[in-house]
Amino acid sequence: MSVTDDPVALNQWIACAYVGQVTPGKSYDTAMLGQAIRISCALDGTCTCHEIGDDGGPGRQLPLSQRFEILFTTLGDTPRQLPDIPEFAEADRRVANCASVGLHASPFRIVENFLDMAHFCFVHKDILGSMEKTEVFTYKTEHRKDVDEIWATDCAFFQPAASTSAAEKGGGQVTYYKYRVMSPFSVMLYKTVYGNAERDDAICLFIQPKSETECIAYMPMAILDDQSTMTQIIDFQQTIFLQDRIILENQRPVLLPLTPSAEIPTKADVSSIAFRRWLKGMGMRFGILQEQAA
Repeated sequence: MSVTDDPVALNQWIACAYVGQVTPGKSYDTAMLGQAIRISCALDGTCTCHEIGDDGGPGRQLPLSQRFEILFTTLGDTPRQLPDIPEFAEADRRVANCASVGLHASPFRIVENFLDMAHFCFVHKDILGSMEKTEVFTYKTEHRKDVDEIWATDCAFFQPAASTSAAEKGGGQVTYYKYRVMSPFSVMLYKTVYGNAERDDAICLFIQPKSETECIAYMPMAILDDQSTMTQIIDFQQTIFLQDRIILENQRPVLLPLTPSAEIPTKADVSSIAFRRWLKGMGMRFGILQEQAA
């Protein structure tokens, strides 16, 4: 595993552990962008992060930031700002740390899968989609240049059991989404709350690319659900992601091509098209199928 020299990838804040994963007096070794790193936690709970040198010893100290129940670090000197997600500070929301899932896939394939509604009725049958209602309705995408993020709005899809609380009610519903790509390695959605037309659940996916083809995904949520237990909430989200993992680990090519002719999109892939244009525009090389990116 070699460390990338891509400045775009290096200058990102990247998830490296969930809060509580590193216990006081212990350390945790992992990797990101091909660089081995070590997170250490002192007895008073203060955490530090260092690169691990070829000799196995600590090297350069890296900054750490704690947000959204996740620890983030960066290998760059001028990193892109972490996003603002005010829902995590709202007192009446339940913040669920849905732990992490490792998978052998490109980080950008993971982002695209998160954005894709067309797979709901096939991969998440009878939960997020129904074989009787497979249409992805027309929606909008935009590059919000003031924050340099990709947004997809006016997204709607019929779902038999959109969430833990909705599943308990039964009957299914049309669920409305807004998707937000916050950085090359982070994406989230705002989703209809069952029985509350004024506010949305906030569900995040932060990706730690250990290498171009191996990642860890973290799934914190800030939701409005006073009925379900925390175990039920976490189990629901883990179930959905583990269904996705089977698909993600079998996608070919593993790396993401950026030339339009490499993979033929449909009208349901509008957000994927916008995401790929955005990556190409910023000059991302890490995780990209270089033979077709030229």
